[in-house]
Amino acid sequence: MIYTVTFNPSLDYVVHMKKFAAGAINRAEKETIYPGGKGINVALVLGNLHIPARMLGFMAGFTGQEIERLCEKNGGDCDFIRLDSGYSRINMKVSAKEESAVNGMGPAVPKDKLKQLMKQIEALDEGDTLVLAGSIPSTLPGDMYEQILKRMEFRHIRTVVDATGDLLRNVIAYRPFLIKPNQDELGELFSVVLHRDEEIIMCAKRLQTMGARNVLVSLGGDGALLLGEDGKTYRRPSPKGRLVNSVGAGDSMVAGFLAGFEASGGSLEEALKWGIAAGSATAFQDWLAGEKEIKKLYETL
Repeated sequence: MIYTVTFNPSLDYVVHMKKFAAGAINRAEKETIYPGGKGINVALVLGNLHIPARMLGFMAGFTGQEIERLCEKNGGDCDFIRLDSGYSRINMKVSAKEESAVNGMGPAVPKDKLKQLMKQIEALDEGDTLVLAGSIPSTLPGDMYEQILKRMEFRHIRTVVDATGDLLRNVIAYRPFLIKPNQDELGELFSVVLHRDEEIIMCAKRLQTMGARNVLVSLGGDGALLLGEDGKTYRRPSPKGRLVNSVGAGDSMVAGFLAGFEASGGSLEEALKWGIAAGSATAFQDWLAGEKEIKKLYETL
């Protein structure tokens, strides 16, 4: 079983308009509401590819109920912990000539609820996969990911971390199965700006020497590059298409990678192809891609 953890899920309220004017009344031409959060996205795309994935995390208030309802409506397997007070956050995104966003704060998580989540994680079985994705709410310890990976270190559980900055840097020593920085995030880890594949490979190799087993670097419209634990470097371009929405594309890449790895019996090359297909398919439409769209792009790679 694959489990994903989303510490601060959201309702993503997306409004579309031709032009946004600051300080004035703006009227939406189209609006949609989705369940949001990186771990949720990973689990939903895995479900679209018929790979069982269970969502862990926290829900609060009527917004939390709606997040859970929308997840289940889209085939999600939810095992969220309900908080007694507060509200799950709403993230508002304005899509006009430029994209703007206002992200909510989210509820405070009491210590007893955090302990409940840790018990869920400790109940994972040998051979399971745990995906930690996204930021940590300010009300939780900043070393939350480290605490979790430390408990998983000798349990033969695959761990995947999709995070940035110190959240990522501080867990690499615990040998995560997969990390997925994008090109800019990889450069930020080493305070450099990366342009060429040779530079990206050099930094990714440094992460491997620090402990990461597989380093998947998303390159936006240029595809992705993977440094595998088999000692090989894999590189593939993205399929052609029109960018519609970048939100969730990276999460879809993680889901596609895990689905491809499972379906192929552990082929890193196949995992990369499925990762790129899933990430691109999501980028080419309004929300998370389904099996049909992903398979169509996979066949072009």
